[in-house]
Amino acid sequence: MTAMPDSRFFESMGPLSARSVCQLAGIAFPDGAEDVWIDRVAIASRCGPGAVAFVTSRAFLEALHAAPPTACFLPEALAGELPPGCLPLVHRNPQGAYALAAAALHMPRQHLGAAAVSPEARLEPGVRLGPGVVVGQGAAIGAGTVVGPNTVIGPGVAIGRNCQIGANVSIGFSLIGDRVTIHSGAVLGEGGFGVTAGPSGLIDVPQLGRVILQDGVTLGAGAAVDRGAFEDTVIGENTKIDNLVHIAHNVRVGRNCVIAAQTGVAGSVTIGDGCQFGGQAGIADHLTIGDGARIGGSGGVLKNVPAGETWAGFPAKPVQRWLREVAWLSRAAGVRSRGGE
Repeated sequence: MTAMPDSRFFESMGPLSARSVCQLAGIAFPDGAEDVWIDRVAIASRCGPGAVAFVTSRAFLEALHAAPPTACFLPEALAGELPPGCLPLVHRNPQGAYALAAAALHMPRQHLGAAAVSPEARLEPGVRLGPGVVVGQGAAIGAGTVVGPNTVIGPGVAIGRNCQIGANVSIGFSLIGDRVTIHSGAVLGEGGFGVTAGPSGLIDVPQLGRVILQDGVTLGAGAAVDRGAFEDTVIGENTKIDNLVHIAHNVRVGRNCVIAAQTGVAGSVTIGDGCQFGGQAGIADHLTIGDGARIGGSGGVLKNVPAGETWAGFPAKPVQRWLREVAWLSRAAGVRSRGGE
């Protein structure tokens, strides 16, 4: 697995001394840490030497022990429970401190130079670029891929062979397989919606992950797939996504799924293989949708959905139960109406 954040997409600005990191976060510098240096941020499950992480509750502490970070932002109540050798950085808002450190240590790579197609980009034979296409340094496009007018492909992006990419598409921080179709106006790799409290108001939490589209994926016009907050957002093989769908950060979509227009999938949702979503379905964050599950149009999912089940309504529930409840409500409303005549 590629080390995160991926150096193809993010430039390292470190290392920074632990003292500098404490100054950024606005906290006192711990005694005896003058020689501690930080070169990256990490989440609790993906740490190791040189990293600074954050935890907000005891539930995340266990993950730190597998590969302890050099330092960790955390509430004062947890300061004595870190793995040996991990420097405690006590902060009232650990995620906010992490966000400030992340912004200082990792800078998204920008398109450099005056040429629309960077001389450092790698295009295989048979690639066709429409007028106005921009390709950043280090990007790679496979043979037989066609890119429509005014599409922007950011630094480090990799696109496979025999893909069809429409006009006015924006692709950044992404790895794309073969035979992928992306329709006009789609946006891949913009930062997911991460916000926390900063020293003088709300701040964005840097989004340091990627988007991965596997072979055969179709992405509709105007659809948006956000890059992960730290891990990747992944769309599985042969999944078909309609127009105006939003896939948020850290979402994992399985293979051979069908997602109809205007569906919204909130962050860190896991969707199994062969799932189907009707138009305007909405999925709350951190849920699991089992293999082969089906969500009816405009269904609002607030709980995990078992494999193979069909749910509908708001809040969504098994479809037969929902239909019985709708029928009962309709009958009850009819009785009440006649009683008032």
